[in-house]
Amino acid sequence: MAPTRLLIFDLDGTLIDSLPDLTDATNLIRSNYGLPEIGIPEVRKLVGQGARNLVERALPGATAAQVDQALGVFLDYNLAHIADKTRPYPGVSETLKELRNFDIPMVVLSNKNVALCREVLAKLAIGDAFAEVFGADSFPYRKPSPEPVLAVLKQYKIEAAECVMVGDSINDIAAGLGAGVFTVGCSYGYGEVSELAGANYQVSDFQSLLNLPFFNRKSSEQ
Repeated sequence: MAPTRLLIFDLDGTLIDSLPDLTDATNLIRSNYGLPEIGIPEVRKLVGQGARNLVERALPGATAAQVDQALGVFLDYNLAHIADKTRPYPGVSETLKELRNFDIPMVVLSNKNVALCREVLAKLAIGDAFAEVFGADSFPYRKPSPEPVLAVLKQYKIEAAECVMVGDSINDIAAGLGAGVFTVGCSYGYGEVSELAGANYQVSDFQSLLNLPFFNRKSSEQ
């Protein structure tokens, strides 16, 4: 196994649990169109492909113009309430601090717009752990396409075998595998367990990343 020189993390469902705030934003736009509220389990099935896809699926039968209008409302509300109920998963802050001891660059690659990514990371005080944040609007393509991962590898001049992609859904695993990087599936996140079947490793909590063979723990303790 080549030395690990880059860690790529998904955001929602991997680093943070944002479903409560996303549910509030979703129900706001649904109420504007006379639709009943839906719960967190239903919204969980809508996330992962970006805000527009979520809005389209949350407003069945809406016209393109209505989706455009609702998307603006959704994004504005989400930004204003980005961390009302959103929290890092247990152990994320502590594990990120320990991972920084390995001197491996860490970046976020999300299907959420980059401004929202940066805002929530700052509000939750975990943004300093990351060398860069990439979102849905950072590249022409988004996960599950491998193109965003390949673009990050190119920017950091890293070979695929030297990179680890950590995520909770098929979008992350497919993007990582397509780019040829190692993949870690987070079973505590939003994706179904079946979506993680192709991952090289799976973890049931964020702290367990430290037990994977990508890191030499002794080197961080010297």
